[in-house]
Amino acid sequence: MESIINKIIHLKRKKNALIIAHNYQLPEIQKVADIIGDSLALSREITNVGENIIIFCGVKFMAESAKILSPEKKILLPVKNALCPMADMIKAEKLKEYKKNNPDSKIVCYVNSSMKVKAESDICVTSSNAVKIVNSLDAKKILFVPDKNLGNYIKNQTNKEVITYNGYCPTHERVNKNHVKKMKNKYPLALLLVHPECDYSVLKQADFIGSTSQIINYANKSKNKKFIIGTEKGVLYKLKKDNPNKEFILLDNNLICEDMKKITLKDVLNALENEDYEIKVDNSVSKKALKSLTNMLNKSL
Repeated sequence: MESIINKIIHLKRKKNALIIAHNYQLPEIQKVADIIGDSLALSREITNVGENIIIFCGVKFMAESAKILSPEKKILLPVKNALCPMADMIKAEKLKEYKKNNPDSKIVCYVNSSMKVKAESDICVTSSNAVKIVNSLDAKKILFVPDKNLGNYIKNQTNKEVITYNGYCPTHERVNKNHVKKMKNKYPLALLLVHPECDYSVLKQADFIGSTSQIINYANKSKNKKFIIGTEKGVLYKLKKDNPNKEFILLDNNLICEDMKKITLKDVLNALENEDYEIKVDNSVSKKALKSLTNMLNKSL
């Protein structure tokens, strides 16, 4: 493993490349990454970096967003079939039809969506800024796509009418209130930190709800020594690294996103050596999608 890591570091410097990784990536990927974060943090960072080649260790919609925000850069996704099942649960045609029938609504899309869906939306949100952005909009009626769980969380944090779509994250959908009951009984002194992609029955019992970066920040600042973590397993790497004297227990061992685990060190090395697989975007769709992403970044300041 060390020889591959050394090759990656050498090629990265030689090619003026940057490795970006989501918090759900494998520990060894996070170890070689220059920047690690949640969707909002990575979206912000991509516009500020000077490197010409970006190795994006995440899933396709994230790499697409990076290309839209920085079209002049070469964005490489090390595994071309690293996808997000939730992003494929909503199609742009559905949004076009809804917009036609509901001209008074604002369409808010989770960044976990395709470029075409972003192009049909008024604004994008991440799990860390969704409530703030929805509350800032001048419309009283909101269609939120595609995640029903994040949508229900927003609905309970706003006075606006929020219509949710029936999409979901298959990983977070695996946990329910029974998992919470079992783990709270087993670890009564632990705080429960969960991602808003979980079902509302789980969120209601949480001590803290937030994005992966927000969960990490909360745990870092907390004086508590034990935590139950209700999000994808990959976040444990940074939690344990930042807090060696604290204990972190996954809410359920099935909280693993198979797509986020597809990228290996060999794939990163291949991307650096051969510059596979470059993200290409349609310019007309990209320009429309850029508006919704830029609107999000402006409202997140």
